[in-house]
Amino acid sequence: MPAPESSASAESSARSTDERIAELVRDSVARAPVHENRFRSQWAGNVGRAAVGVELRVAGWVHRRRDHGGLIFVDLRDRTGLLQVVFDPADCGPEVFAAAERLRPEHVISVAGEISAREDEHVNPKMRTGDVELRVAAIDVLAEAETPPFPVDEDGDVDELLRLKRRVIDLRRERNRDALLLRSRIVREIRAAMEEEGFLDIETPYLTRSTPEGARDFLVPSRLQPGGFYALPQSPQLFKQLFMIAGIERYYQVVRCFRDEDLRADRQPEFTQLDAEMSFVDEEDVIATFERVMARAFAAGGLEVEPPAWERLSYDESLLRYGNDRPDRRFGLEIQELSDALRDTEFKVFAGTLAGGGVVRGLNAGALTVPRKQLDELTEIAKKGGAGGLVWGFVEEDGSWRSPIAKFLTPEEIDAIKATLSASPGDLLLIVADQAPTAASVLGTLRLELADRFDLREDRNDVLWVVDFPAFERNDQRWDALHHPFTQPCAPGGGDVTADDLRGSGTYGPDGAEGPGALRSRAYDLVVNGWEVGGGSVRISRTDQQEAVLELLGFTPEEAHEQFGFLLDALKAGAPPHGGIAFGVDRLAALCAARDSLRDVIAFPKTASGGDPLTGAPAPVDAAQLRDLALRSTVEPPAAG
Repeated sequence: MPAPESSASAESSARSTDERIAELVRDSVARAPVHENRFRSQWAGNVGRAAVGVELRVAGWVHRRRDHGGLIFVDLRDRTGLLQVVFDPADCGPEVFAAAERLRPEHVISVAGEISAREDEHVNPKMRTGDVELRVAAIDVLAEAETPPFPVDEDGDVDELLRLKRRVIDLRRERNRDALLLRSRIVREIRAAMEEEGFLDIETPYLTRSTPEGARDFLVPSRLQPGGFYALPQSPQLFKQLFMIAGIERYYQVVRCFRDEDLRADRQPEFTQLDAEMSFVDEEDVIATFERVMARAFAAGGLEVEPPAWERLSYDESLLRYGNDRPDRRFGLEIQELSDALRDTEFKVFAGTLAGGGVVRGLNAGALTVPRKQLDELTEIAKKGGAGGLVWGFVEEDGSWRSPIAKFLTPEEIDAIKATLSASPGDLLLIVADQAPTAASVLGTLRLELADRFDLREDRNDVLWVVDFPAFERNDQRWDALHHPFTQPCAPGGGDVTADDLRGSGTYGPDGAEGPGALRSRAYDLVVNGWEVGGGSVRISRTDQQEAVLELLGFTPEEAHEQFGFLLDALKAGAPPHGGIAFGVDRLAALCAARDSLRDVIAFPKTASGGDPLTGAPAPVDAAQLRDLALRSTVEPPAAG
């Protein structure tokens, strides 16, 4: 097992990642056209030796200023990079030199002069333009700037709330600027790939009707229809299906979507996705098409992955081996089923769980040095995940098992556990006994926790498809669609399911093991390094099947037609077999930029509480605006002062 990364090696890794990204965006920078005007004739970061002896004008911000007595050196920054400009009284005269003396960080200037080669001993290999400089002859000070609240020329840690509140300054820092340039490069390559695949870029409405899609909608009150509300789209799902019925056949958008849900590092209330739909296809066609598209996107972002076709893993196998449906396979610690090995145990915790239809599962954490305090912490994590507790034990040199429950198990049962978990002396074994979903979730969480604590992940990228999802899951006394209500269900093994089947007159009745819970869906998710990057499905294309699914989910015929009548009517017009997918652009950019949070690759993100420190949103509105919308707030406005 590799040793935990030291702070020095972590800094080195961060620098190498930043250097990789800078190299990638350099191509975009070099190809940026220059529209000459009175402020600039060239980008600062694109000046090279070919320009020596040429008169140029550049514009940007004062990144650094160094006064060397008779000479003043300024690193001028624009979006393409840095260029050293030199103020020498012999070149620029006393008036320009005096202006240079008054320059401070972040002042905005335009300077003109001749490009000269630096002497060998003054070449700066850390700057792309480090072998040349501009000898200033003229300067225009376009704007002065206050002292920034944190350094722009350094990438040190700054409180995130301060960074987001002063995001304009934060985006000037090289690391953040390059993240946005990388994102732009990825999106540009996605658009090029989609056009080459024959997709049409068509917009869908932002003001639409609220529909149940698994998260809360952001609602927009209508002034012209008092009491009526638009909803901001969680996705363009129904509209892109309508495009297929209308005969567009291949549609895509890079589109903003909105979900009013609790935030995490990989969630934002407004986000961007590549949204696409195709006609006359099955899942194999969709997967093959978007393996080509995503391979280009990954390459544009510098994410080194194996070429398609990517491995596929069933939902059930993913839950069994990794504890979730977005597995991170860059390390081992796979979960194993121990139920059969312990079927006849007399240990009450295991026996009671198995008798109640539960499972016993475990993982081999390897030869880790884990003190009792950390074992207690892992146990608390298991309890917070819903398990009654956590069984742990170490394999001793003589093959025995040092564990609080060792005395309750027979030698044969201990040997069976060790054999199933491929245990060797020194290994830590972790076991959970519970219902299958809880056991999977808890062990999956512990697996990731151990990877974080002991730096177990290999330095590689892992891409796979997760397929064969359940179509429906039980939620108290009703069924919910695991993906969304428009995903086509299928029988285990892929057979067709009719409307009669869904209504209970066929093979699949409304209850029991052979009911809707046994049905699978024609859905597929793309997972990269433990992040779900995209997901989609083949859609329902028959009116009777769509009506039956909505009925199964608890909609009366009247409710189904009130909410989805426009889709049901469209399906009656003749719908081709169709399917699609959506990819999170924010997540893709974060993965390529090696960032832990989506906020690092979004220009103006929200905080974990959904607030915008920059603008102060969300904020109260005045009473007149509410009256225009026929609304009244039940929340008292904050007291003045």
